[in-house]
Amino acid sequence: MTQGKSLTGKTALVTGSTSGIGLAYARALAGEGANVVINGFGDADAIEKERRELEALSGARALYSGHDLTKTEEIEAMMRDAAQAFGGVDILINNAGTQHVAPVEEFPVEKWDLIIALNLSSAFHTTRLAVPYMKERKWGRIIQTASAHSLVASPFKSAYVTAKHGLAGFTKTIALELATSGVTANCISPGYVWTPLVENQIPDTMKARGLTREQVMNDVLLAGQPTKQFVTAEQVAAMALFLCSDAAANVTGANLSVDGGWTAQ
Repeated sequence: MTQGKSLTGKTALVTGSTSGIGLAYARALAGEGANVVINGFGDADAIEKERRELEALSGARALYSGHDLTKTEEIEAMMRDAAQAFGGVDILINNAGTQHVAPVEEFPVEKWDLIIALNLSSAFHTTRLAVPYMKERKWGRIIQTASAHSLVASPFKSAYVTAKHGLAGFTKTIALELATSGVTANCISPGYVWTPLVENQIPDTMKARGLTREQVMNDVLLAGQPTKQFVTAEQVAAMALFLCSDAAANVTGANLSVDGGWTAQ
């Protein structure tokens, strides 16, 4: 059933993958025959449905981890579970994240701590635990979902921009450390991606600013994207699949923008 699939026999772990970009990654990897470990929160029945669909897609196994990635001990438990099930993780995609918007002098300390823990520190912990297996296998792919905000800033997003810039620097560092090991490390930096999370914000923004749906999409959300098109989750996932391919064996330490030209300005 999996004959001809490029990732058959490999195991991928994707954090924050019960919806949106993370789920698109999981589907793309499963489509190439990989075992997949998905992680995140959400409705239990919906997650189980996705897990079964991933197995049908891959002809391999899909596991769900509900561990809280703001807690080091829970990250360690998730990585242990993956190792017990599959021996280790060949492809690690750090995608979990959250956002809060406020002026720096009003930014809640607990929100800062949460964003740094989930968006940045969790990637350090998953990486440190995944690397020994990858080095032993002499093959591995570490991919971070960074953001256009790993390259440029926006006001009122101090914690998010800090975490994403940190993720880009972390990735460069581990790429150099692993350069002769067969393991690559890269960032994918999307602009605004059309996900349910973004779509659900539109009515509130329409009400708050007195704008039409079209005005919110074009003048607020897409103001910084010259193409005036949302990135799709599937386009981001396609970049990840390329990075997992043999053709990308010498792509490491890169920060690859999928942002409709946002950071070209």
